[in-house]
Amino acid sequence: MNKTVNQKAWFLVLPVLLLVAFSAVIPLMTVVNYSVQDTFGQNVFFWAGLDWFKEMLASERMWNALGRQVLFSAIILAIEVPLGIFIALNMPKKGFWASFCLVLMSLPLLIPWNVVGTIWQIFGRVDIGLLGYTLDKLGIAYNYTQDSFAAWATVIVMDVWHWTSLVALLAYAGLQSIPDAYYQAAKIDQASRWKVFRFIELPKMAGVLMIAILLRFMDSFMIYTEPFVVTGGGPGNATTFLSIDLVKMALGQFDLGPAAAFSLMYFLVILLISWVFFTVMTNLDKRDGL
Repeated sequence: MNKTVNQKAWFLVLPVLLLVAFSAVIPLMTVVNYSVQDTFGQNVFFWAGLDWFKEMLASERMWNALGRQVLFSAIILAIEVPLGIFIALNMPKKGFWASFCLVLMSLPLLIPWNVVGTIWQIFGRVDIGLLGYTLDKLGIAYNYTQDSFAAWATVIVMDVWHWTSLVALLAYAGLQSIPDAYYQAAKIDQASRWKVFRFIELPKMAGVLMIAILLRFMDSFMIYTEPFVVTGGGPGNATTFLSIDLVKMALGQFDLGPAAAFSLMYFLVILLISWVFFTVMTNLDKRDGL
């Protein structure tokens, strides 16, 4: 039999391809164009080659921002992943309270990023914010606009409050997929709670946890709105992460060439680490399939 080939399905994909080209490919090519050229205004460009990339690689400013970004992402993952797993393990599995907890955990995820930043900006103020006012009355020196440690603590706690729910919900979904027979077998073998977690729950959650880690890494490594609204990158450059530094360079100083090279390197780092996570997840799926 000769199979009939119908190419009309491509017309259904065409709108998506056009949308991706307009929103991603064309802007990316524009950034690439700026990264290898220099301009002095009036749309006059001069070839610069790889000069901007070399300048960025030798820039102490970029490496400092990268160090702050890596540290922030590491702290976020170290807190949110174990905390999300702990919450998922202690959530009800069935009934009304299970549904109630799921709705409650979903609420922080529904709040827009700029609103989250505004909430914590007001919440942490010493004069009118509940957190800042309470800590001040307790004699604890707290001012995220002047103290670097306080600024970091505020940004980290804000992100943990906002995004731990995502890890918890994904871990909860992984736990719900475990058949009851596994728990019954563990009960017969008199396995301890730790062994049940170590040999049953954690392996079954490995796939969704890898997805959670990937999503949280990407979000934390590209974070911009929340810390910018709360601290503006300050005090000084204490919370000036890569995204904030990039915006300052591109829009504040209008250094389009260095900013374009900076953004491409930023993009490649995220793409590389995401590829590593994807490779690990693929290998886990193959191993589970065996």
